Amino acid sequence: MKLLTHNMLTSNIIKGVTKGFPLGISPSRVEVQEVDFNPEFITRILPKLDFTALRQAAQQVGHAEGLPEQLPESVESCEATQKALHHVLLQVEILEGELVCPETGRKFPIQNGIPNMLLNEDEVS
Repeated sequence: MKLLTHNMLTSNIIKGVTKGFPLGISPSRVEVQEVDFNPEFITRILPKLDFTALRQAAQQVGHAEGLPEQLPESVESCEATQKALHHVLLQVEILEGELVCPETGRKFPIQNGIPNMLLNEDEVS
């Protein structure tokens, strides 16, 4: 699972949960895979992301190096920031571990890079 995917997942689907984002990450196996750098993609995806959650996730998996504390106004003009974002969004891959609901502590397993967000019958609203 890439951190780009993680940034769009929530556990608000669990009955009674109102604060299901961002999910915590407890990784047990993380790999870095080479992906061609595409600065245009990075600048276009940024408005759709929660940067604070992305930075937190990058820290949880040990890959926050190079990420600024806050996103600069003009990322287009800073190649170093673009490359740091490219790295955490597209190259860091969580292969095994768990996602954790921030409200309930409910754990969702990640196996072979795929998060299992299926709910038990009693959790469906």
